[in-house]
Amino acid sequence: MGLYRFALIGCGRISKNHIAAAVFNREIMELAAVCDTVKERAEQKAEDYFKETGTRPAVYTDYKEMLEKEEIDCCSVAAESGYHAKIALYCISKGKNVLVEKPMALSTKDAEKMISEAKSKKVALGVCHQNRFNPPVWQLHNAVLDGRFGKIVNGTARILWNRTMPYYRQAPWRGTWAQDGGTLMNQCIHDIDLLQWNLGGRPDTVMAMTGNYLRDIEAEDFGAVVIRFKNGAIGIVEGSACVYPKNLEETLSIFGETGTAVIGGLAVNRIQTWNFKDSAPQDEEVKKLSGNDPKDVYGSGHNALYRNFILSARAGRAPLVSGEEGIKGMKIILAAYKSQKTGMPVKYDGLEFSSTDMSPSDVKVR
Repeated sequence: MGLYRFALIGCGRISKNHIAAAVFNREIMELAAVCDTVKERAEQKAEDYFKETGTRPAVYTDYKEMLEKEEIDCCSVAAESGYHAKIALYCISKGKNVLVEKPMALSTKDAEKMISEAKSKKVALGVCHQNRFNPPVWQLHNAVLDGRFGKIVNGTARILWNRTMPYYRQAPWRGTWAQDGGTLMNQCIHDIDLLQWNLGGRPDTVMAMTGNYLRDIEAEDFGAVVIRFKNGAIGIVEGSACVYPKNLEETLSIFGETGTAVIGGLAVNRIQTWNFKDSAPQDEEVKKLSGNDPKDVYGSGHNALYRNFILSARAGRAPLVSGEEGIKGMKIILAAYKSQKTGMPVKYDGLEFSSTDMSPSDVKVR
């Protein structure tokens, strides 16, 4: 088979990880085109890719024009969150496979439409939850699948980061209900995805309290969420953009009858606790996964995520983080928003909600 031809739509903050993943997987893929409404940003990403591979992607400012002119197998959507669904649905309508950054959408209606349209068009739909590919996370999930925790009681996700006003001013769409959501949707969604993935993936009820304390944005800068899963386990989320003076940790903990595991570090990448009633041959090697933090909170999981997506799409099977998987964490957050707005627990099944159903007054506390 020839190289899988990708187009990158959106050349902002996260695009460097997509470029790095394209370079890492260059024996099976080619970055054929880059697109951004700011031409200079797209040109810079094309140059970055050229320096590493010797191949220069075509540059566009209109993704629709790009799809008319280029032969593309897959579109990677990394534009502002509020445009993810619109762009992805257009690409799907043109018969393209789609790999979309988190969150896949900002409403349950849009996310469900993306999933159904991808099925109808028989194309692959994937979501960028790259932390599932962190080696410690992979080992934890295998321990869950192997039943090493026994009866799982609860899990916690702690995302204690710092996002100052210059971060929000750099891209004014951040922190808005129409284009982003708050710290739960932007900063915490990866760890929320990992929490639900390891607690059974079938939430029942969500209860949340959120607030806007320190940042001059529309949405929340702190949120606390409790999730009851259908298997009885309880998930607890603590998410903050207000930690002084810098990012502190992103930690996932799972507690069961016969096992306890804690993965922490800057980006849920280091084993901190690994205790099980019954030892396994791999345990000593797993405990060594406590090395240095990555250069930034994104880690390097995009490399493996891209490879999994390409190989899965070519084989006609769903990628590890399919649309059906990607909607789960997003839907928990939307349920949390609805709970904050109404002051009531929210049933996960049948939820219909959008970030645009929220207003600044729903979280303002100062």
